[in-house]
Amino acid sequence: MRLHRLRFDIWLCLLLAYLVSLGTGAAASALSAATYDDYAADHVAVEGEPGSLAGEDVPRAQSVEDLLELDTFTILSEGIAYRNEGAGFYQGRYLYNLALPSGERVAAQINLENVQTGEDYYSGEVILPLGRVVWADLEEDSAFLEQITTAYPLDRTDFYVDMTGNTARYSQEARTENHVLVVQGITILVCFPLLHALGSHFGLFPAFFPSRRREGAA
Repeated sequence: MRLHRLRFDIWLCLLLAYLVSLGTGAAASALSAATYDDYAADHVAVEGEPGSLAGEDVPRAQSVEDLLELDTFTILSEGIAYRNEGAGFYQGRYLYNLALPSGERVAAQINLENVQTGEDYYSGEVILPLGRVVWADLEEDSAFLEQITTAYPLDRTDFYVDMTGNTARYSQEARTENHVLVVQGITILVCFPLLHALGSHFGLFPAFFPSRRREGAA
């Protein structure tokens, strides 16, 4: 059915439901903003966990062999190269195509807030956050694999490096927007049939499903 052929009563109920959703959306926005600090506090890197700052005592992995032998590690990278050599979303995680000092390449999720840079931000040596290996079949998502290997192929697709841990979080704007959209959508889905049923009850417009009693009386 084309939208411009919908009955007037349907348009009216949709409009009223949308107006109601503006109010619930505003309430959701205020609540989301008020609770963001607590949400962010729950997603702070814990020392010694993936995504945290890598101290001097954290082993520096040089190769895939090192990654697989060490429980946790860090990787030294050149400037911001790790951000510009391919990336993609895998199961909601943004993974970079990361070159190891050995020249081998693996997928890695990186907490950018805890990347330690030297004097030369663009080309100097940087220390990536503490990481660990997570086993996963990256080849099961062909679209992701095509994205992340645009410039360079990966040497291993049976795992990725988690350098984010529990630190992954939405920005305040994105989190608020998501909450508002969900609340507004639910409001419209609930209010539209209720408003239409109420209007039908008072005879303002026809019901979607006329009662058998009325059909029999007619």
